[in-house]
Amino acid sequence: MKIVSSREVYKCKLFRVTEDRARDPRSGFEINRSVVRHVGSAVMMAVDEKSRVLLVRQYRLPAGKYLWELPAGRLDPGEKPLQAARRELIEETGYRARTWRKLASFWVSPGYVAERMTIYLATNLTAGQATPMDDERIETRWFTRREMSTMIRAGRIEDAKTIAGFLLWRLPH
Repeated sequence: MKIVSSREVYKCKLFRVTEDRARDPRSGFEINRSVVRHVGSAVMMAVDEKSRVLLVRQYRLPAGKYLWELPAGRLDPGEKPLQAARRELIEETGYRARTWRKLASFWVSPGYVAERMTIYLATNLTAGQATPMDDERIETRWFTRREMSTMIRAGRIEDAKTIAGFLLWRLPH
């Protein structure tokens, strides 16, 4: 497939939207899509020495409710996912991690969103002071593996990156 046209139709501080047309040069098959263009994000799965996972709870306007989820944030210009993960963990929770391991990198919803999310396992933690953004009100809490599993099965954790991170963490490495 080759992009034959792309036109920006909307732009804000978080993302932009383009109207794109792609064509297969051999068959002539075409795809027309509106695409949400996002710079990417980093997700931090902070796990303490007791194998508890640190989740944040905040109001998510698109979901219309408060959600428990792994901390995450957008990449700043020129920033690599691991750099963003280190920065965002401090900003949202105050914690710093000495050990980082990439769990996965994936497309969030590739049918219409161009956002690549990377999940890191963060361990050997040191507590500190959180510095959330002005539009964030974040509650943090530690959850055991059993609590998280129960919450996911009961539908009380609804966030895809949190479910994916938890399942990846449970896989043998």
